Amino acid sequence: MEFLRDALNEMEAFRTLQRLAWGLSEVSECTGLSVAFLRAEVRAGRLPVRRFGRRVLVIDEDLKAYLSRGSKREANSAS
Repeated sequence: MEFLRDALNEMEAFRTLQRLAWGLSEVSECTGLSVAFLRAEVRAGRLPVRRFGRRVLVIDEDLKAYLSRGSKREANSAS
């Protein structure tokens, strides 16, 4: 029984860890922005990413900064 309790505690600790990075599909799911739009933002240099082989990751701090400033299109339409 103690083994099960330790495993549950370990799983709970894993769930509460802060995410360090997100894949584009995960960013899309969380924000409602399409993957195609996010890729365009990456190509335009507005959303910084790190590449690990074929994997493209957005660092959590970069994602928060990007979301706080909005896209260039949004800033232009607000003027």
